[in-house]
Amino acid sequence: MTAAVGLPTVKCLVWDLDDTLWDGVVLEGDRPRPFAAALRTLDTLDSRGILHAVASRGERDVAERWLKECGLADRFVALEIGWGAKSDAVAAVAETLGIGIDTLAFIDNDAFERGEVTAAHPTVRCYPADQVGVLPDLDDFRPPFVTPESRQRRAMYQAEQRRRAAEESTSGSPAEFLASLGLTLTVRRARPGDLERAHELTVRTHQLNSTGLTFSLEELRDLAASPRHEVLVARLTDRFGSYGTIGLAVSDLLDGEQRLRLLLMSCRVLSRGMGRVLIGHIVERARAAGRVPRAEFVSTAHNRITLVTLGFAGFVPVERDGDRMLLEHRPDRGEAGSPHVRIIDEDTDPAGPAGTGEGEGTTT
Repeated sequence: MTAAVGLPTVKCLVWDLDDTLWDGVVLEGDRPRPFAAALRTLDTLDSRGILHAVASRGERDVAERWLKECGLADRFVALEIGWGAKSDAVAAVAETLGIGIDTLAFIDNDAFERGEVTAAHPTVRCYPADQVGVLPDLDDFRPPFVTPESRQRRAMYQAEQRRRAAEESTSGSPAEFLASLGLTLTVRRARPGDLERAHELTVRTHQLNSTGLTFSLEELRDLAASPRHEVLVARLTDRFGSYGTIGLAVSDLLDGEQRLRLLLMSCRVLSRGMGRVLIGHIVERARAAGRVPRAEFVSTAHNRITLVTLGFAGFVPVERDGDRMLLEHRPDRGEAGSPHVRIIDEDTDPAGPAGTGEGEGTTT
């Protein structure tokens, strides 16, 4: 079968529980066991980075207890269990996860429930429960790339949920909470295993994209292998876990100049100030190599915040041509970095995470 025309690959499968995930109805006193085919689909899709959530009728505490009893509670990143419309529950899942509703699929044994969801959300792909075993074979559930990072997607979403809960319950200021996170930004030249995620970033990130450029996987491979270019990737972790690869920088290495052609950051770390931290580190690398840091910027409908971030980091315009400008770093303008972020440069500190894991790296 082919993927639904015009719709993206599924990012999250939303499950009904009774007679769909397991064989029986918990509220009727059953102690239902999960269907073997459902368990295989849970495992297979999870290994591809596809998330799982619940939209089911019933009492939440009862359903949660049985999920724990079955050893499945940590497999789902969102639970919408109650007596409202399934379409509302599906929409709440999309909002909780921060993904488009057109990236959801829904599985339920009840044709009426599937029809209600389809009527409210035509782009949500709906499947009957007896098809659970074949879902992994459908193109809709086959991402174009499956990377080591995508296999950790569930863990990263769960870490983000713990982060949000901690931030909402803190009594201190936002700055104090930021300082408590133990943020570590790890930067390195892109390696072959990094490039698929780097390509994902170029086609997904808009607000923090300096020029609006996108690169194919082949173009990124060529740039990463070229001595006249530098492709950097940045990963972020804190005390709750990993954010994954959240930044990409592509530069031309010219005589006496390093020109940043593309800088982008995941919007997930916007509130952490990582754009300015990464820019500051790129400046340090350029200065250490004897090059003047410059950056191209092309205005789009979404990326004004990137220009503001470059300005705070000390970049000032030196050339303008319509929506395009060239900026140059001035050491006496702005401040880059953050006292709350530890930076590890794996290219200069081989004893860091890529080596023994014990190197202290460069701290800003």
